[in-house]
Amino acid sequence: MKPIRTRFAPSPTGLLHVGGIRTALFAWLVAKQADGQFILRLEDTDQAREVAGADKHIMDCLRALGLDYDEGPDKSGDFGPYRQSERLNIYKKWAQKLVDSGRAYADPYTAAEVQAFREQAQAAKKPFLYRNHRPENSPVWDGTKPLRFKSEPKPYQWQDAVMGNLSTPPEVVDDFILMKSDGYPTYNFAHIVDDAEMQCSHVIRGQEFLASTPNYLNLYEALGLEQPVLATMPHILGETGNKKLSKRDGAKDVLNYIQDGYLPEALVSFIATLGWNDGTEQEVYDTNELIKNFRLERVQKSGARFDEQRLLWVNGVFLRNMPIDFLYTRTLGTKYTKAGGFWPDEAKDADEDYKKQVLGLVQERLKYFAELPELTRFFFTDLAVNTELITGNKQLKKIDKTQLHHLLEIARLDLEQSDFSKEDLTTKLNGLLESTGQKPGILFSLIRIATTQSSASPGLAESLALLGKEITLRRIDSQLGVL
Repeated sequence: MKPIRTRFAPSPTGLLHVGGIRTALFAWLVAKQADGQFILRLEDTDQAREVAGADKHIMDCLRALGLDYDEGPDKSGDFGPYRQSERLNIYKKWAQKLVDSGRAYADPYTAAEVQAFREQAQAAKKPFLYRNHRPENSPVWDGTKPLRFKSEPKPYQWQDAVMGNLSTPPEVVDDFILMKSDGYPTYNFAHIVDDAEMQCSHVIRGQEFLASTPNYLNLYEALGLEQPVLATMPHILGETGNKKLSKRDGAKDVLNYIQDGYLPEALVSFIATLGWNDGTEQEVYDTNELIKNFRLERVQKSGARFDEQRLLWVNGVFLRNMPIDFLYTRTLGTKYTKAGGFWPDEAKDADEDYKKQVLGLVQERLKYFAELPELTRFFFTDLAVNTELITGNKQLKKIDKTQLHHLLEIARLDLEQSDFSKEDLTTKLNGLLESTGQKPGILFSLIRIATTQSSASPGLAESLALLGKEITLRRIDSQLGVL
């Protein structure tokens, strides 16, 4: 069998969006499950739109997600270079083949003349086809004028690994530009040359290229090339599901998610299931499961809705299932996150074992690492008393401050007698409910606010046990003073 070689070929014209990452991920999975090669190629022929640093950003995104490539701009291989701007002589060689075989011609027309042709077609209520205006005697191609493909229109039928059987009439096949007058190739030409030279077995790309496929098939034939496996990815839609996802819909760049503390493996699982499933009810996959189960034919033909709340849920599933020691290591961050990791600044001198205990208490509530400071800061420092926590509590605000003061005093006296084990604190807190006649929503909320300056925290007994008697009583005294 032919070796499996897939590629991801983005243009370095901006940040890498979710749709691009999904295309890369699917190509990576196809290669990995067949022990093949995954190639990164930068299609940087549009010099006007290129963004400085975008190439590094693309490579950082793939590395951050663990999508290691076997060949690329910074990884040597037998088929380089892997930047199109460094392959111009290769394109000229292939372009000359088409000229020599009579399948390409120098385009003699000015932009104004082409516009006049378009207007003629519009006036006649016919589609504009460039091949209807081929010059009878085109000049010799010397690179100063665009080189245009001389198509041979015909109907096409082909198999798309995702979309199934597709067909088009000959009317959609037209002459298109191969080489621009600046010496750079167009995407339509360069990617076919590169895929052939790099022996790519699969071409996985977005739906926006589907309409051009008949032209590509015509060019494959003109060059005598074997057609690779074609797989068209449907669009990723915004949360409303009625339009293609864009930055305006709130979808962040991949590294932004990493910097916010989303796990790379959670992002990979979430992105893989945007329009794909293995036919089961499973919703969360580790990377090995994806490599084993992924199939292009199970990618849905329709668009997949991007739901950030679901991403949050998937990330939480990964966090909750991690052993504490491993989870703690992940909180320290990576080279793509801020120095010091995700812990609050107040935790920098804290004992590692203590931080792991804190992490164990908040693990069930943690959805992504950027929440860690807000959830844990009170474990490392005394926070200023926030009176709005009581006045904003729908139950506590109905109770007179004197009564709250008295209730908290009673609680302090009982807690002072505790050995501050979780078990004894649980007994003391339950006893306070009986002796005061109060509901947990009032008594426990009051104690929680006094000791954590937060309206929500992990289990109260567990939190107090970790804080210890001295800190707990000191914070209750501060709250009493304010009351």
